[in-house]
Amino acid sequence: MIELGNYNTLKVLRSTSVGLFLGDDEGTELLLPNKYVPEDFKIDAELEVFCYLDNNERPIATTLQPKIIRNGFAYLEVKEVGTYGAFLDWGLEKQLLVPFREQPQRMEEGKKYVVHCYMDEESMRLTGTGKVDKYLSNDDVNYEVNDEVKVLVQRKTPLGWEVIVDNKHKGLIFDSDIFKPISVGNQLKGYVKNVREDKKIDISLQPIGAKMLEPTAKIIFEELAKNNGFLPLHDKSSPEEIKATLHLSKKAFKKGVGILYRQRKINIQDDGIYLL
Repeated sequence: MIELGNYNTLKVLRSTSVGLFLGDDEGTELLLPNKYVPEDFKIDAELEVFCYLDNNERPIATTLQPKIIRNGFAYLEVKEVGTYGAFLDWGLEKQLLVPFREQPQRMEEGKKYVVHCYMDEESMRLTGTGKVDKYLSNDDVNYEVNDEVKVLVQRKTPLGWEVIVDNKHKGLIFDSDIFKPISVGNQLKGYVKNVREDKKIDISLQPIGAKMLEPTAKIIFEELAKNNGFLPLHDKSSPEEIKATLHLSKKAFKKGVGILYRQRKINIQDDGIYLL
């Protein structure tokens, strides 16, 4: 069954003057217009295409890669605001509509927002919404500490940054765990720091505990190499100095320096650390 709003692997059935007709195992067909037809296509071969409704509400295929898919989340720009809502650029010719009723605050042309894409059951159209929280759930959270996850930065809070974890859960990066600039819409690699009894997920942007040591040492080593083998950082350097230079906490810095010293890759002097 062809799923609108998602990628589908379909068979090339026949070539026509307007493009290729593709089909699934159930006999459903739709058009891949000429402008998207690859030069090396073969009849009966399979193509991976994105399927959605075109401007005439007809199911259609494209080889363009959208910035968001059905049931996904993304940070998209408003191209224009019309009678029914805001139209967002999601990488396809037909823009994604976010109706006014799905906007927590009125969206403005030229600005970007974190949105969710879903299939509207009444109109059967792919639709965007800025009310993303209702599509996130932590009921089935099943992570271990240090599990690697993908995060999308959603918004700033007094405690830190709320993030969307693996396209389905809510998480939080505390300000105290952030050592480099981040902003809404950033897509980052994260690590599970803690899963609380109420299923809330704390996220770190660095591996936790022992797993943190090797990449931390690598960061320091690479920064030394970029700075002619010297960094004016040491035990008495302030946390602010270390954060500004390496985007690391002082605790992480000291652990990384310890690893490099034991590996005999650096020399520690009163004025800083030197690459051997």
